Amino acid sequence: HVQLVESGGGSVQTGGSLRLSCTASPATYQTNCWAWFRQVPGEERERVASIASTTAYADSVKGRFTISRDIAKNTLYLEMNSLKPEDTAMYYCAARKQFSCSPWYRLYDYWGQGTQVTVS
Repeated sequence: HVQLVESGGGSVQTGGSLRLSCTASPATYQTNCWAWFRQVPGEERERVASIASTTAYADSVKGRFTISRDIAKNTLYLEMNSLKPEDTAMYYCAARKQFSCSPWYRLYDYWGQGTQVTVS
């Protein structure tokens, strides 16, 4: 079983930046697609970005957010720049055993506990 732990959330002003991290344990050889989702109360979880052999982004974050992964450190990152109030949400790290990434949250096998991002 893979455990994911996020960090790096917090409060920031409009236009600011944050970097989220997600560390996986134990070894992540069973997971091939990694993603960041976000959720606000009353709405479904939305895929922000994902990475496997390629990367994919939600239209709302293209050009502002960058997903990356350090395999040696078992760590996933989300660099968030030019933050807007509408980026305020709980952000979750997720991993999937399949090689293909999906925008649908129900297809992911492992989840972190979430980290709150607030932009004001």
